[in-house]
Amino acid sequence: AGSVWGRDWVHAAALLPWIIIVLPYVLSQTRSLNNLSLGDETAAGIGTNVKRQRLLLLGAAVALSSASVSMAGGIGFIGLIAPHLARRLVGPMYQHLLPVACFVGVVILVVSDTIGRSVFQPNAIPAGVVVAVVGAPYFLFLLSRTK
Repeated sequence: AGSVWGRDWVHAAALLPWIIIVLPYVLSQTRSLNNLSLGDETAAGIGTNVKRQRLLLLGAAVALSSASVSMAGGIGFIGLIAPHLARRLVGPMYQHLLPVACFVGVVILVVSDTIGRSVFQPNAIPAGVVVAVVGAPYFLFLLSRTK
């Protein structure tokens, strides 16, 4: 279900190389992400190498998500819900969306972990279960609103 229970600074230090190397690359590619969101033909017309950028950004996404899942487990609804909430807050431009989505994901994780540890004392519920209980209905709501 995914949890941050039992993690300490040694585990955070193991994530640090991934964050230091891959995250700045992704944040530097926000212009390419904006171009790719316009569609393949338009992005190619603007001068973006669509195939190359898509593969590089996909590799970066896999690297970051693999590193985080190896630390905390599969807390999947954070990755599904945080970008949608961030897009509602700041709009579709990736130079604003990516940092806000990261922050929203962290807030969701901390709040879920706090709820799972404190509300159901003396038993602790993993953060992934709390996120799924709240995130699944919200995600279904988002799916029902799409055309």
